[in-house]
Amino acid sequence: MKKNVKIMIIILLIVFLGVSGFYAYINYSTKKWTSLVYPGVKIGDLDISGKTLAQAKDMVSQKYQSTLLKKNVNIKTPQKTYSLNFAKMSAKYNVDEVVNEAFNYGKDLSLYKKYKLIRKPESKLLNMKFTYDSKPLSDLIANMKKEINSNPKNASIYRSGNYFVITPDKKGYTLMDDKLKKEIISKINGDINSPDILVNAEIKTVLASVTNEKLQTVNTKLSSFSSNFGTSAYGRSTNITLATNSINGTILMPGESFSFNGTVGKRTAAKGYQPAPVDIGTKVSSDYGGGICQVSTALYNAIIRANIKSTERNHHSIPSTYIPLGMDATVDWGNLDYKFTNTLGYPVFIESIVSNKILTFNVYSNSSLTNKSYTLVHDIYAAVNPGPTQYIDDASLPVGSIVQEQFPLIGYKVRTYKDTTQNGNVINHELISNDSYQVKAEVIRVGTKKEH
Repeated sequence: MKKNVKIMIIILLIVFLGVSGFYAYINYSTKKWTSLVYPGVKIGDLDISGKTLAQAKDMVSQKYQSTLLKKNVNIKTPQKTYSLNFAKMSAKYNVDEVVNEAFNYGKDLSLYKKYKLIRKPESKLLNMKFTYDSKPLSDLIANMKKEINSNPKNASIYRSGNYFVITPDKKGYTLMDDKLKKEIISKINGDINSPDILVNAEIKTVLASVTNEKLQTVNTKLSSFSSNFGTSAYGRSTNITLATNSINGTILMPGESFSFNGTVGKRTAAKGYQPAPVDIGTKVSSDYGGGICQVSTALYNAIIRANIKSTERNHHSIPSTYIPLGMDATVDWGNLDYKFTNTLGYPVFIESIVSNKILTFNVYSNSSLTNKSYTLVHDIYAAVNPGPTQYIDDASLPVGSIVQEQFPLIGYKVRTYKDTTQNGNVINHELISNDSYQVKAEVIRVGTKKEH
């Protein structure tokens, strides 16, 4: 019995010594890996097994981060190539985070599992996260826009003696910036083995609406109309001159519309306009820009004789002294306008001249349009007398005094026609307006205020 016990003790001792020895062995075998990355660990395609934390970070940084920062984004244009280095975009990998993860891999396992992982390594692949700041790219594209983008410049035309002088048009350019940015972003990645990014920037050419070629078709005068303002005082003459000059050089391409108010603008003192008599209903008052209806009327007559119809035209409420009935065109800022659209199929050039208190509008276009001529004729088909004078007592006026509040006006109804003549024959008699001018009786205020 004692012998068996002795044997059992010996066996237990051997087992204990064996276990202790084995434990000591695996402890020794794993301890040296405490400060090293376990076998089988890779970051990307880089094996960092057996490296210290510092060594692993240095290896990964050298291969990936340093290489990454050498890459460029190259944007090619016809004029130059723009470059942006990845370093300026703060391009980077999360090196510290991933290397720390690799270093700590398996370190929290039990001693035996650590030993097993070291003896029979399992492949452990870690990938880094790539990030960058897109703002430098946006800034670069914004600077490119400033350099590249430009508006087209229309050709212009003017008269020099008997000749037309044309200043050529210039093309404009627009960088397709949104498209460019999207394409570049789609190509930015963390692949260190790929070449630099190369993108061809799309630049859109913007043509001028008025080109040299189109203006070369303007070669002849279609119509002309003059209006004399010799009896006008300084204020009215100034307004007529300013408004006439503001229209000079107007170019209308086919289908393009003209607005008198839009071209002349608001009549203000800041622009040099003066107070002058202006028709308000059936009364005459004073306002800035008084007199420019003579300008709109003259332009209307020149344009209609070039065979261009009005899209907006209004007649005065009372007859004008400078034009026959039915041939006037009044304007009023914010209320009444004179408008027309170029329907001729060629560009129209409007020349305006003021000389010796005579304003003239000349309308030029293509010579193919001169086979016909156009004149205006009117038909006064009704005239109504104003009736007896109306007298109104006015207690604010001294007895015996009178003030004419409203001068008498004959009312008229007028039809205006445009005659088209070809080869000396009128081939068309077209009604273009049917106007009514107001009838008003004379109104006189009589003073009734007695002196005390």
